[in-house]
Amino acid sequence: MSFVGSGTAPDQPVRGRPRSEAVERAILEGTMKLLEDGVPLAEISIERIARTAGVGKATIYRRWSGKEELFVDVLRTAEPQDPEQLPGTSMRDDLIVLLESLRQRGLANRSSAILHNVHAQMKSSPKIWAAYHNSVILPRRRAGVEVLRRGQQNGELRADLDVELVNDIIVGPMLVRAVLRPEADLPEDLAERIVDTLLAGLRPVN
Repeated sequence: MSFVGSGTAPDQPVRGRPRSEAVERAILEGTMKLLEDGVPLAEISIERIARTAGVGKATIYRRWSGKEELFVDVLRTAEPQDPEQLPGTSMRDDLIVLLESLRQRGLANRSSAILHNVHAQMKSSPKIWAAYHNSVILPRRRAGVEVLRRGQQNGELRADLDVELVNDIIVGPMLVRAVLRPEADLPEDLAERIVDTLLAGLRPVN
């Protein structure tokens, strides 16, 4: 399984210039190679990553403060990308895009043994899980809550509702299917069906 582009770059940083994408690719690819080879997260050290990637440890530390941050970037690169921009046409449309992104991650986790195993191991490592939670999960949650707040301001969502709770209610069904029920279908229209079903009872009454 090829993770990112092949080939490494020499460990020759240049002051005042953007960090080398080739070096970063080599480091990320080296980390993924160790995971593909079945090396547990707990046994992957910065020194081992550096040796596999063909760079010096200092090169890695210039880009990541530790292996926790590096692992998070590896997962981010392996997972489907989050939407760069929401449609902004309506609360409904934005919620569907956010839920569709979660559905795509669920599909990727099912189809990739590496992703599945890394996620399982990550939850048993408090430091790695905290890094992933703070830099990946929390921003996604904030995006959903912000969409709901805008919906309240625009009159698309009842003003008396707790948007934090509503966000959990909307995301919950997709998480159940994507994570807790690996045998459940994740059809293409699932995000739209979830949003429309829930919003039917959450919109203001005219």
